Amino acid sequence: MTEPRFVHLRMHTEYSVTDGITRIDPAIHKVAKDGGVALGITDLMNVFGGLRFYTHAQAAGLKPVMGCDIKVKNSGFPDNPYRMALLCMNHTGYHSLCELLTRAFLSKDDEYRGQIEEVWFDEEGATEGLILLTGGPDGRLGRLISLGMEKTGPAELAQWAERFPGRLYVELQRAGRPNDESIVRFLANLAAEAKLPVVATHPIQFLKKEDFEAHEVRCCIAEGYTLSDPRREKRYSAEQYLKSEEEMCALFADIPSALANSVEIAKRCNLDGVLSKPQLPHFPTPEGMTLDDYMDHLAHEGLDKRLAFLYPDEKEREEKRPQYEERLQYELGIIKKMQFPGYFLIVQDFIRAAREELGVSVGPGRGSAAGSAVAYCLGITKIDPIKYDLLFERFLNPDRISLPDIDTDFDDDGRGEVLRWVTEKYGAERVAHIITYGTMATKSAIKDVARVQKLPLSESNRLAKLVPDKIPDMKKFKLGDAIKYVPELKEAANGNDPLARDTLKYAQMLEGNVRNTGVHACGVIIGRYDISDVVPVSTAKDKDTGEEMLVTQYEGSVIEETGLIKMDFLGLKTLSIIKEAIENVKLTTGHDLDIDHISLEDPKTYKLYCDGKTTGTFQFESAGMQKYLKELQPSKFEDLIAMNALYRPGPMDYIPSFIARKQGKEEIKYDIPVMERYLKDTYGITVYQEQVMLLSRLLANFTRGESDALRKAMGKKLIEKMNHLKSKFMAGGQANGYKEETLNKIWSDWEKFASYAFNKSHATCYSWVAYQTAYLKANFPSEYMAAVLSRSLSNITDITKFMDECKAMGIQVLGPDVNESILKFSVDKNKNIRFGLGAVKGVGESAVQNIIEERKKNGPYKSIFDFVERVNLTACNKKNIESMALAGAFDNFGIQREQFFTDSGKGELFLDTLVRYGNKYQMDKSTAVNSLFGGDALIAIAKPEIPQCERWSDLERLNKEKELVGIYLSAHPLDEYRIILKYVCNTGMVELNERETLQGREVLLGGIVTGFREGMTKNGKPYGILKIEDFTGSGEIPLFGQDYIEYSKYGKIGMYLLITARVEPSRWDPNKLDFKIGTVNLLQDEKDKLIEKISITVPIHDLDEPTINELSVLIKNNPGHSLLYFKVVDGEHNISLNLFSQNIRLNVTRELVDFLQENENIDFKING
Repeated sequence: MTEPRFVHLRMHTEYSVTDGITRIDPAIHKVAKDGGVALGITDLMNVFGGLRFYTHAQAAGLKPVMGCDIKVKNSGFPDNPYRMALLCMNHTGYHSLCELLTRAFLSKDDEYRGQIEEVWFDEEGATEGLILLTGGPDGRLGRLISLGMEKTGPAELAQWAERFPGRLYVELQRAGRPNDESIVRFLANLAAEAKLPVVATHPIQFLKKEDFEAHEVRCCIAEGYTLSDPRREKRYSAEQYLKSEEEMCALFADIPSALANSVEIAKRCNLDGVLSKPQLPHFPTPEGMTLDDYMDHLAHEGLDKRLAFLYPDEKEREEKRPQYEERLQYELGIIKKMQFPGYFLIVQDFIRAAREELGVSVGPGRGSAAGSAVAYCLGITKIDPIKYDLLFERFLNPDRISLPDIDTDFDDDGRGEVLRWVTEKYGAERVAHIITYGTMATKSAIKDVARVQKLPLSESNRLAKLVPDKIPDMKKFKLGDAIKYVPELKEAANGNDPLARDTLKYAQMLEGNVRNTGVHACGVIIGRYDISDVVPVSTAKDKDTGEEMLVTQYEGSVIEETGLIKMDFLGLKTLSIIKEAIENVKLTTGHDLDIDHISLEDPKTYKLYCDGKTTGTFQFESAGMQKYLKELQPSKFEDLIAMNALYRPGPMDYIPSFIARKQGKEEIKYDIPVMERYLKDTYGITVYQEQVMLLSRLLANFTRGESDALRKAMGKKLIEKMNHLKSKFMAGGQANGYKEETLNKIWSDWEKFASYAFNKSHATCYSWVAYQTAYLKANFPSEYMAAVLSRSLSNITDITKFMDECKAMGIQVLGPDVNESILKFSVDKNKNIRFGLGAVKGVGESAVQNIIEERKKNGPYKSIFDFVERVNLTACNKKNIESMALAGAFDNFGIQREQFFTDSGKGELFLDTLVRYGNKYQMDKSTAVNSLFGGDALIAIAKPEIPQCERWSDLERLNKEKELVGIYLSAHPLDEYRIILKYVCNTGMVELNERETLQGREVLLGGIVTGFREGMTKNGKPYGILKIEDFTGSGEIPLFGQDYIEYSKYGKIGMYLLITARVEPSRWDPNKLDFKIGTVNLLQDEKDKLIEKISITVPIHDLDEPTINELSVLIKNNPGHSLLYFKVVDGEHNISLNLFSQNIRLNVTRELVDFLQENENIDFKING
């Protein structure tokens, strides 16, 4: 191989976040294709893309040079730090870089956070293993010319050379920027005088020359400028693309040593040790006990407790003990051999702490971990693996060592508590969250680029709205696909408007680029040593809480390659619902319900499943599942596990047969009688991966490890592996006396089904959680549904569905009330659900606690005056009272909501007068208590008079209620017309405020009349202004001349109207736009005629049994008048088939529309 003449050491990738749009893989591919041997990455103040670059470069045959473009603190100028580059020569250098970056991000100096202080380099060992490149024009030395401080150059350079002895290179850059050449000459002379080496580098920001404009747009997005803003500093040139070796050699032909030194540096950088085997955290054990001993001790102790619960009868317990002991010993042996006792001990420790110390609900297990008897005995899981035939090998295969993966579910509120506990136990330096990289999604890329391009907001919104949520037969699509699919986007991309054209062009180039960082929803790292020894730690904001968190700079998909252990701490909403429901049961009955020890044979629970009344329960609530449950009539827990596993694409084909066999309508057959042992619970049908594994052992003497290899090969369709295992299966089966023909049939059945077969361990765990929810709903319906509502406040679709379910169950959901409500949703003495005061926006927890405590102490509040006389008006302030008033919490006092916001006659609102009265009353009472006459003195303050006022309209009142409560408690008055307004009307009322966007369009809009003003024009003619509201907001329609005569009769508040119109230039003033009404009709008269048809587009490759079932149920259950069309598309072969249903006319219900909307593979149009 010929010696390279130049190596790129300075590449900014998209992971620099604020600048740089180079994608790692295309850059590696280009360098490798051009015959390069090495490549360097120096992203801005991070190594986010470092590990990916390191492994991908090595895979492509390139030597990776890892480094970082660092910011060095420039005192007095926090926004203008110096820039230099550090490159890792070896693992020591990598460690030094990790320490420096971590220290910069964890700095307590907010102004300079994320910058390295110069003095840190003077500390012993701080620069060991690192090469310093002095930086180009932005380096400390490069800036001396602009500062007029050239004379200080030699001293500055000497100081840096002392910090990096034999490891400093003066950096020269010719990147087409102003002053590059004068800086190169200055630095080259400086280096020559100091007898220090120079190196040619090229600050790569993008891959190709034509990417320059897109990069400028990216920088503007990050910095908040527009492209044309004169204040924007233009720091980059079109030359900063990935140049070839030839181009670089031509550029520095006059300084050959600078080129040669780039190769020399690449040779000096030999980083290894970044990848490592798992490094488990240190777990403290009792004195004199090893990890192995302690795990043994805890596992056997746990087994005794489990057996005592499972088999209360001592005789039966001792009969069962040997099989548990045997399984436990076998698993313990494997775990010790693989050196994983520490992992199990760590997991059991934080799960124990969650349950016993923190009062956090922990799930019964998830995934294959439930197949471990050791996990069961240690309390990590709650499901007996022996009773349910769950397999350890599915979790840890004895034939291949791989780190166990135990993910844990905690209730939503408790997850953070457990993380805090783990951080305290292992030390903040050894626990961190995992970073995530947010990328530019299609619609946000359009909007971001549009802002930078100064494209009008209305046009930006229009283009973004044109991007469909899904394209049939495409699981993932890019903007380019959307442009081909949507004619209007295609027109904009190829049209005459340069701003719109460029917006779509650059949005396509930037789409998918890293835009920001975030925090992984559940991944947590627990290190054996300080995490910064392995990877730099920085900070990122949690998207839910806004809290700044410590995060690793490598993402979850690669972090474990460094040896760090990742554990998933998941928040499961269902556990929070169960926990809250149990609290509700305690409040209503005084009974402490032990949900982990409820009967698995509860008749009410199975009746609920048999009736398909599973809305609001876990895992079993879809319409298709409800249909099958009614047919199946489940009678045992195993039926539920099987249905949970079968109800997914592929296995669904077996459901009809499964049901028929359970009902005795189809014969239960076994290919070989001995197979009944493992197939009896599923009526002779193979449902689980574990059944295939067990049968391969039973029929053909597979080892445990081989049976897991079979499961994996079949699941992933590894043909070569399957062929090898088939010959072993046939030989083993025949040796056991089974016929070749029968074994072939069994194998072909497995081949067909095993790729769909489900993990029984996971199905069992989640079926147990599902059963608990169904048990609560069946036995404590109000308490359970109150918890469900409490936990669904942020999702309007769910809330509406659950409110409907409460209605169907005969449970009323009542609004908040200061005399009835507690903090959360609760159940009253009539078993109705009462809204919690804490669920009202703007009412803090301390205000609610104060209201409740006072109510408990001195009884219910008798009036609004009694309320302000008694509550602590500091804890429950005016803002809290305002929110409660608007939400209806004082309705039972006989005062209307609008009266709080009416002038009291003193130039202030009654609410202000009321709060002032309460404060005066409490102050006088306090004075009286401390007076000579004691507390019996009469406090005589006149109560303010409640002002009279005009009632708010229903819609106005409900809208204010929705603002505070999150939903329309008494249902939205437009609910009946939701589909018409959303899918048939082409314009929202709020769009009337921007008529320019409607010019030349035929508009169809509708809504409820919420106001009507009338007056006289200057010419003495009457006019009217109709105020109409729909789901988008409100808009006004003027009625002048003939329009007033014809349509003023519709100006009655509460009328539902449907309007056709056109927006066009006024005939009196072409610069003004008129709203020309075509027709006005009553919405209720037109409703049934408006939905002529629904067209549903389904991709053939994504059609699966659950989808077809759900759709079938929703269509058949809702007959009506609308025509039904289907379009089946095959994107791979670019063909489609249009189908029309001759026999079916349907009612397009909200339930059907919600289902179609939620299914990401299906597209639909109403009347389209």
